[in-house]
Amino acid sequence: MAPLATPSWAGEFRSTALLALPLALANLLQMLTYAIDVIFIARLGEEPLAASALAVSLFGLVLWAFTALTGAVAPLIAEALGARAPALRPVRRSVRMALWLSVVTGIVGMGLCLLLEPLMRLTGQQEAIILLAREYNYVIIFSLVPMLLAATLRNFVSALGRPIFATAITAAGVGVNALANYAFIFGNFGAPELGLRGAAVATIITSLFTLAAYIIAIRLDPRLHRYRIFGRWWSPDWARFAQIVRIGTPIALTVTAEAGIFGAAAFLMGRFGAAELAGHTVALQLAALAFQVPFGVSQASTIRVGYFHGARDPVGIKRAGAVALVIGTGFMGFTASAMVLAPYALLSIYVDPYAAKNAALVGFALQYLVLAAAFQLVDGVQAVAAGNLRGLQDTRMPMWIAIFSYWVPGFGSAIVLGFFTPLEGTGVWIGLATGLSFAAVLLLWRWVRRERLGLVRTGEPPAVRALPQHG
Repeated sequence: MAPLATPSWAGEFRSTALLALPLALANLLQMLTYAIDVIFIARLGEEPLAASALAVSLFGLVLWAFTALTGAVAPLIAEALGARAPALRPVRRSVRMALWLSVVTGIVGMGLCLLLEPLMRLTGQQEAIILLAREYNYVIIFSLVPMLLAATLRNFVSALGRPIFATAITAAGVGVNALANYAFIFGNFGAPELGLRGAAVATIITSLFTLAAYIIAIRLDPRLHRYRIFGRWWSPDWARFAQIVRIGTPIALTVTAEAGIFGAAAFLMGRFGAAELAGHTVALQLAALAFQVPFGVSQASTIRVGYFHGARDPVGIKRAGAVALVIGTGFMGFTASAMVLAPYALLSIYVDPYAAKNAALVGFALQYLVLAAAFQLVDGVQAVAAGNLRGLQDTRMPMWIAIFSYWVPGFGSAIVLGFFTPLEGTGVWIGLATGLSFAAVLLLWRWVRRERLGLVRTGEPPAVRALPQHG
């Protein structure tokens, strides 16, 4: 078998772009899925919308954290392919144990989500909101396990060169979610009219559809089916299970630290007034929308760097990481320019920026968009640098970097500038930008010094076949 060849700069750019594009599109489509839920629930009134928002805040945090934990299977698959493609047995065992972990963490996550009611009472929410949120939460938690299983299969198909499946399946899921919401919230198509509970039922239906679609796609595609990842599903590989947990736990904590500071920022903004909070929410939604592209590039860089990490090719590692950084930061430079040059066009995605009733909201959103533009570049750098390091299976120190950056200089400066200066909401956003900047600089520093820090393997890898092509 021929050794793994290091691609040219142009070849690496093409491979990374072809892998990142469908992953980024899938991320954007996933955001559209959440937006559809909001659109339908909003028609029920303010109280159901507020109740669902509270439930989803906890459910989403648990889902993101455990998706990150099981997502540690991606660099393991990439490493195995880079070292000895097609590596049928190592890949199959890694995916099998990640599926096991998805079930275990899904059940644990359901238990964590049941803490919603005590949390709502602790934070003094209205009784009517608590009752609605509890009713919604009791149903939606049953979508957690299939969502985590589908996320693991998404990592598998992406690492094996079929990221377009993630895009197509997520796009189909958007349609299923819309139809299910329309049916079960309002009692259409002969379905029972369940109101807010109907939205949770729609989420379960969509998650089961997505999981089934991945299973069918894997079964029908010859390249994917040859791994027979569902064969001997009952057979454990505890060493591999422990390896996924060891690599994935710091990733999960990193995601929790980052998501936590943005969640905390919302509570801080709420103390300044409803208009400030609304403006913050819209501006942050636009920033989150833009972030889905470098997030997709980060997912791609984890796989590409992981291939060369398995092949013990430091030149390939350097090239894959550098290309991903250029693509990710280049796109964020474009979005930063759009936020400065065309803010009204962007705000019109969510609200009518020219309506008199939105004047205060838009005024604050315009202020925050300028700051959002300022941290677009550092947000792209920190996301892709973290993805590069995950490809090297370096997750523990990046976790501490994230926790420190977001919660010491980031949250600390948000508190000081927001509450002890006249800046208020602008000060909170400066704090967010500060945290992202610290994370970007420290993660990039670690990536640049990867060889000196002993993160790159040396020596000859096992004989391998050609690197899987993406398309």
